[in-house]
Amino acid sequence: MVSSATDDAVQVGTPRRRRAPLLLGPAFVAAIAYVDPGNVAANLTAGARYGYLLLWVLVAANAMAVLVQYQSAKLGLVTGDSLPGVLGQRMRRGPRLAFWAQAEVVAAATDIAEVVGGAIALNLLFGVPLPLGGLIVGVVSMLLLATQNRYGQRRFEYVIVALLAIISIGFLAGLFVSPPSARGILSGLVPRFDGTDSVLLAASMLGATVMPHAIYVHSALVRDRHGRASGSALHGLLRSTRWDVGAALVVAGIVNIGLLLLAASGLRGVPGTDSIPGAYDAIVAALGIGIGIAFAIGLLASGLASTSVGAYAGATIMEGLIHRRIPLLVRRVVTLIPAIVLLAIGADATWTLVLSQVVLSFGIPFAVIPLVALTRSRTVMGDHRNGPWLHATLVLVVALVVALNVTLLALLLLG
Repeated sequence: MVSSATDDAVQVGTPRRRRAPLLLGPAFVAAIAYVDPGNVAANLTAGARYGYLLLWVLVAANAMAVLVQYQSAKLGLVTGDSLPGVLGQRMRRGPRLAFWAQAEVVAAATDIAEVVGGAIALNLLFGVPLPLGGLIVGVVSMLLLATQNRYGQRRFEYVIVALLAIISIGFLAGLFVSPPSARGILSGLVPRFDGTDSVLLAASMLGATVMPHAIYVHSALVRDRHGRASGSALHGLLRSTRWDVGAALVVAGIVNIGLLLLAASGLRGVPGTDSIPGAYDAIVAALGIGIGIAFAIGLLASGLASTSVGAYAGATIMEGLIHRRIPLLVRRVVTLIPAIVLLAIGADATWTLVLSQVVLSFGIPFAVIPLVALTRSRTVMGDHRNGPWLHATLVLVVALVVALNVTLLALLLLG
């Protein structure tokens, strides 16, 4: 991974009123994880099956994500290290290897979702067989990672932000043709469930929104962009980072909510719309081929961008916890294999996406609990440690996430 001394030099010599826009970027890269194909599958499935019922889950999850992602970036700026790196320095070998193993499982689940989603998009757009589509997504993601390796993080951020813009347009275009019901939106803001399957979907939506690998990678992104700062420079970076996180996750939240609203307003009750191909067919039938193509292009951009960020996250996890680095392109090749195998054996693509998000939801506590503890520590954060009210809020977020996952596990075992 490439640090950016040039960027730091620009920041130091740039007047404050012009400096803030230059600091935007890392959160937008991390936000790609919040609009990946797993989100598409989970949110479309929720809207098609339950209408507006689970809208409150997305609103709550996005609010949690803003808090959590800022804490990750703050840790990276104050310590000059990533969250996995800080943990790797403080854990004994056995627990550290176990923690690394679960984090890699989460990263693998993420990668499967992203490659499968991109393969579905290529199949919808061009009729490409799913295994070949997954391979194409993997190859293109290698080219995106090569951009980061050769030209540095800033260029990589520009590419990812451009893809985020394509994703937003592609996924939200249908709402202008089929606007949602205001009454339905208001009813969806009331927290409730409707049976075991709705809880499973809620956990999937939470796993797709508050994503463990995004928590790990955000601290590395700000570290690689800015290094470690102090004094007034650090205060300026933290202030700009709050804007970065807020803006990026507002965009991601709007996209996620838009997907659920699109399914709730235009796809509910239509047979087969709880799968992405079925939803695509329904979108084309109800809203026209243009909206369908825009949706598929958004899905493709989502798969390409998110799988590149996922590989970056995996490298961050390995470097921080087991102190080993392998080239990003080599890692990309290795992590591509499980997704291609699943596509080749004919696993249901949309349900694979949903289940991958359930796996992610179980990985959230392992990322969030250490983050909350570290950002409260004076030893780690110094004067920038979290105050009691913010810490209490973060503890409440962790408790809600753990409670949902325990409930989900109990329902799965009993059902």
